[in-house]
Amino acid sequence: MSKLVVLNLGKGDLHKGFPDVTVQLGLINDPRAMEFRGSLPPAPEISQLYRNWQILYSALYRHYSWWIRLEIEDNDITNFSELEFNDLCQQLSSRINIWLNSEQFRKIDQKLRTQLNPNEEICFIIATSDNLLRRLPWHLWSFFEDYPNAEVALSVLEPQRPNKIYTQEKKVKILAIFGNHQGIDISKDKYLLESLSNQAQINFLIEPQRKELSDELWCKGWNILFFAGHSSSQERGVLQINQTTTITLDKLKHGLKKAIESGLHLAIFNSCDGLGLAEALEDLHIPQVIVMREPVPDLVAQEFLKHFLGEFSSGQSLYSALREARKRLEGIEDKYPCATWLPVICQNPLSAPMIWQSHRKMVATKSVLVILLASLLITSLVMGVRYGGYLQTSELQAFDHFIQLRSHLVTEKPDGRILIITIDEADTQYQINKGMQMRWSLSDQALAQLLEKLNKYQPRTIGLDIYRNKIVDPKYPNLATRFQKDNRLFVLCKVATTDDDGKSDGIPPPSGVSRERVSFSDFVADEDDIARRQLLHLTPPTSLCSPEYAFNLQLALHYLEQEGKKSSVTSGYLQIGDIVFEQLKEHTSGYQKVDASGYQILLNYRSLDSVEKIAAQVSLRDVLDENISLETVQSLKDRIVMIGLSAPTNTNDYWKTPFSSNAKQNQKQTPGVFVQAQMLSQILSAVLDRRPLLWWWSGWVEALWVWGWSLVGSITAWYFSKPLHLGLAVIVTLLTIFGLCFGVFTLAGWVPLIPSILAFLATQIMVISWLRRSNLRKRKQLNFDRD
Repeated sequence: MSKLVVLNLGKGDLHKGFPDVTVQLGLINDPRAMEFRGSLPPAPEISQLYRNWQILYSALYRHYSWWIRLEIEDNDITNFSELEFNDLCQQLSSRINIWLNSEQFRKIDQKLRTQLNPNEEICFIIATSDNLLRRLPWHLWSFFEDYPNAEVALSVLEPQRPNKIYTQEKKVKILAIFGNHQGIDISKDKYLLESLSNQAQINFLIEPQRKELSDELWCKGWNILFFAGHSSSQERGVLQINQTTTITLDKLKHGLKKAIESGLHLAIFNSCDGLGLAEALEDLHIPQVIVMREPVPDLVAQEFLKHFLGEFSSGQSLYSALREARKRLEGIEDKYPCATWLPVICQNPLSAPMIWQSHRKMVATKSVLVILLASLLITSLVMGVRYGGYLQTSELQAFDHFIQLRSHLVTEKPDGRILIITIDEADTQYQINKGMQMRWSLSDQALAQLLEKLNKYQPRTIGLDIYRNKIVDPKYPNLATRFQKDNRLFVLCKVATTDDDGKSDGIPPPSGVSRERVSFSDFVADEDDIARRQLLHLTPPTSLCSPEYAFNLQLALHYLEQEGKKSSVTSGYLQIGDIVFEQLKEHTSGYQKVDASGYQILLNYRSLDSVEKIAAQVSLRDVLDENISLETVQSLKDRIVMIGLSAPTNTNDYWKTPFSSNAKQNQKQTPGVFVQAQMLSQILSAVLDRRPLLWWWSGWVEALWVWGWSLVGSITAWYFSKPLHLGLAVIVTLLTIFGLCFGVFTLAGWVPLIPSILAFLATQIMVISWLRRSNLRKRKQLNFDRD
């Protein structure tokens, strides 16, 4: 939103000074009660310099015989040079800056600079009733160099709010009056206005009679009044409406007043010396008038109108459009000196600057189709690329970041139903020191002693997460007996696979263990070797290992059976108790090109500081030496005990997890026993604690979600025209998308993040490109050849 600055000079003049200068600063439509006070010293030299400038300006234009939209009065100057004129311009600019940099005014200048941002648009209004002050080229003040988006305007000292202003409905309504144009070319002004016929309703009056003009003013609904022809500031504004009729605006007072009450926002006098015309309209409380301060050459008037209409009708603000059009006149100042000094806005501070509403409405109408088509096209493209699996890597990385972020914000307790007995290098060395015959990391002797001690603690389920594919040493018949008869003991094997070295027959289970207590240990990892999925069931090939159920599922089913939770298959889905474990398909949320063979579900890792903190842990040597606390011994009853390797030198059963990229975890891979415990805990917690399993939307709901953000992208690109505002909207929207997706993830929902961001940004780029091409075509239409 534009800032409004009103510099009220009071009732002083350049000869006596300005003892009571006030500055009010606030937003347009919402004036702030921020006011600064100061003063300005006398500066009579400025008055004389400007009058000298006026004389030379008139003489220069008469000397070169350029077409002027009002004849210049004769003066006594006949000999002068362009160098003298330029020097006078420099003197005037210098004196104005010295005056405005005076000690009395410096405090106001400093306070303004403290409150204003150089990048924001500023409507800087000079309120004065002094005719000479209104003619000064205020834009030469160094303040406007430091604030390039500021534009100066003029105002009366005591403005009044118009009685009533109606906004236009469908198109901007322009009443275009072409008065006496003898000696000047107004055909190009007419052409420029006609170029807006698709955006505006224009009524042309060519050299009208007074009654005809008055009747048109009384018609309701004009938004812009345009005049081209001869005019001057004599007698508070004189118009030559035809070759025989010259009138002042006072003669049209009632018609103009009615037009303002009925919606006239802006009057444009693309003619000479229009400050008197503006003064007459200001007394009628018109919101804005654009005039030329001095006599204006034909080409300058045409160039200004071309650029102003192009900018204003394309959606730029009134001040921005005038500023750009005025600055564009710089290119012809080699032939038309001081062309940039001429255009100025006279603004009623109590009225907001006019907006080309029909442009917005036309764009809105046309843009509805563009927005819908662009969003549908981008959504289809993004979802198509996603369906082909090209976004899977980035979506899985986002999944990992959500897992990590959730672990910092939502902390869960370890699963108290599980105890893990770990075996590391110290436990291996312990067995060697005891003289045990090592065949693996866990000797038969140590395993026999471990199972014997666990038997006293009465765990409900025991899971041996170690391959035991050798015959039990005959020295430990009790171990062989436990493998055969202990229904609490579950072992594992490895299913046959085909790898780079050829087909593997797998690893068989220990001999003598019934099929009901044998399960496979295989995980399914993604291409980046991260375990995000949990394999529950498969139909194994004929090999040394052929169980159908996963190790973690077997342990969970055995434990839950004593809790009265039975398993079944309902409509093709595994159900335990009343909890349904929804199966992953080839196209499931972020997984869009994945081998979904077997029965897989998403693994909802417990929110902990580390994957390994899933359950309490006791080392093998502490159990064998009975060096565990009484509390731990008592809690072993009815627990699930998992026995697994935790040392990297003892096993290659290490896996990456979503936490592996988190430096705070201080780990790259996690021993398989802890991942198995995470999977086991997920099943137990879902059935017994109602901890949610990860869920996802169906494909069409995800498409609607992505399309919604695509629509948001196109709407923000259309609505926010300024880069700063658009950038802020993009940042806020991206944070919103991330926040919503993560918020849903904390509730166990996996909602598309990457596709939503891509659709949002891609649609924005498409709509911005369309808007720029549209505006460029419009400006090219107005940029006709004047040669």
